[in-house]
Formats: sequence, C-alpha cells, structure tokens
Amino acid sequence: MLGRWVDFARSATALSTEGPAGLLRASVTDIITLQAIWFALGHLSDLSTEEQAIGLDRAQLLLDKHRASLHSRFAGKVPPQIEEVIADVETKLAEALAGERLGDAGA
Repeated sequence: MLGRWVDFARSATALSTEGPAGLLRASVTDIITLQAIWFALGHLSDLSTEEQAIGLDRAQLLLDKHRASLHSRFAGKVPPQIEEVIADVETKLAEALAGERLGDAGA
C-alpha cells in the first residue's frame, strides 16, 4: 500500500503547477495524509486505551486540517474522487468514535 502512495506522490511531480493539474499536485500531501488517517483508524485496537483516545483526537484534528485545506484550495468545488476520500475518513472516524463511546458505556 505504501508503494502505491509513493508512486502517486512521484507521478504528481510530473503534473503542471498551473490550473487543475496544479491544484491536484498541491493536494498530494492532503490526500495521502487522509488515506494514512483512514488506515491508522483501522488499527486503533493495537493501541492502549489512552493511546486510542489520543489517536482519535489527533485523527479529528488532521481530518479537519486537511479537509479545510482541500476545500480552500478548490474553492469549495473539490473533485468527487477527493470528496470520496474525505467522506471515507469521516465515516471511519465516526465509527471509531462511536465504538469508543460504546466502550466507555460498558466500563
């Protein structure tokens, strides 16, 4: 999986710095970070309860930061494929937060 993202980042350097391609090129870090958050959320159970809480907080902060960056860069007209990445992370985080609340209720 990491190899695919390295290839994606490398190929993005060939994109123009102008126009729509430039917007995509400038968004590579945001997109890869969002995918990393999604992946990490799937491995929360590998962490202690305290680390999970910190991880969820950090995931929310990073999601907010990179989502805002993308929406700002694309002037609110984010391409559907990128919106799908954002939505996937939002869903995964919501599920993780719901699971944490359920865990708290059972404690």
